[in-house]
Amino acid sequence: MRLSIPISAFVAAIVGFGGTLAIVIAAAHAVGATQIQTASWVTTICLAMAIESLWLSWRTKMPVITAWSTPGLALMAASSGFSIGEAVAAFIVTAVLLIATGLFRPLTQLISRIPPSVASGMLAGIVVTFALNAVKTVPVDPWLILPLIAAFFVIRLFNPALSVLAVLVGGGLAAFLTGRVGGLPTPELSTLTLIVPDFTAKAMIGLALPLYLVTMASQNLSGLAVLRAAGYHPEPGPLIGVTGLFSLLSAPFGGSTTNLAAISAAICTGPDVHPDPAERWKTGPFYALAYLIFAIFGASLVAIFAVLPQSLIVLVAGLALMASLANALAIALKDEGDRMAATVTFVVTASGLTLFGVGAAFWGLIAGLVVLFLDRLKKR
Repeated sequence: MRLSIPISAFVAAIVGFGGTLAIVIAAAHAVGATQIQTASWVTTICLAMAIESLWLSWRTKMPVITAWSTPGLALMAASSGFSIGEAVAAFIVTAVLLIATGLFRPLTQLISRIPPSVASGMLAGIVVTFALNAVKTVPVDPWLILPLIAAFFVIRLFNPALSVLAVLVGGGLAAFLTGRVGGLPTPELSTLTLIVPDFTAKAMIGLALPLYLVTMASQNLSGLAVLRAAGYHPEPGPLIGVTGLFSLLSAPFGGSTTNLAAISAAICTGPDVHPDPAERWKTGPFYALAYLIFAIFGASLVAIFAVLPQSLIVLVAGLALMASLANALAIALKDEGDRMAATVTFVVTASGLTLFGVGAAFWGLIAGLVVLFLDRLKKR
């Protein structure tokens, strides 16, 4: 056991949690969740990630790290007209689809056949709203926001993984010291709240299906690629199936979809963790321990976010997705033959279009696939 193993695990957990918790809060706010329901959401998803990472890492002897679906949460946060009950129903359906994907290999192969250009165009269309909203916070509170933006781009030159967390901590301290925060909430332990699902057609098509596609294309396939790049040979079915199972168990308490991590996993799978790849699986239990701690104090963390300036939360969410936006745009526009399809997907998704109660992500994907089909039909 090297000290680098627990350090890497804790860094991955802190970066993943602190850097994207603002997106969880934004998603919960978009579907009308109360503070108690939001705390339950954070608590149960942290518990799911802790158990998944512990079990899968121990079972496979690989550093299998899980995370919440950041693109999926961004999709929810950018949506409108859905209730918390409909969101829970969408989580349940998405979890069932993930379990089915784990059990039936053809489903994994089918998702992997969605052209990366179109899938990335959809992802870019989802997250671009957050980047734009982050810029819009500047005139709201320039004396707080501008120094934080400058700090973000300076820190990322030396440590990109910690740059968002530094903005969150630094911005929170600055807000507190300058009187922008009235007072810190009283610490409290987390509790779980059962939420009744509301299965509606618009939630299934507008939330569940896009959430499943985004989670598979942008998270699970990327997570598998990270493990393979580190020299491991994971069997996709069991990994995806287990995350689907725990997503199903956590959904009634507000827990959104969990999946294989990409960025957090990269921190735990490299040679800096341990020169022997066979020893790196031990990051899983330490990562699980960190998320167990986050679960215990989830209510307090949500309460702290509730008293922070809204402009700071919007800024952190936007900055946290900036790298995802840049990567998605690069992949979407890489293949010259697919650029029009990718652009159409991006534009329709970013437009926020709602048609027949179905959100823009679904229509963006459909539009992109249709344009791509027509372009390839012409080439024949």
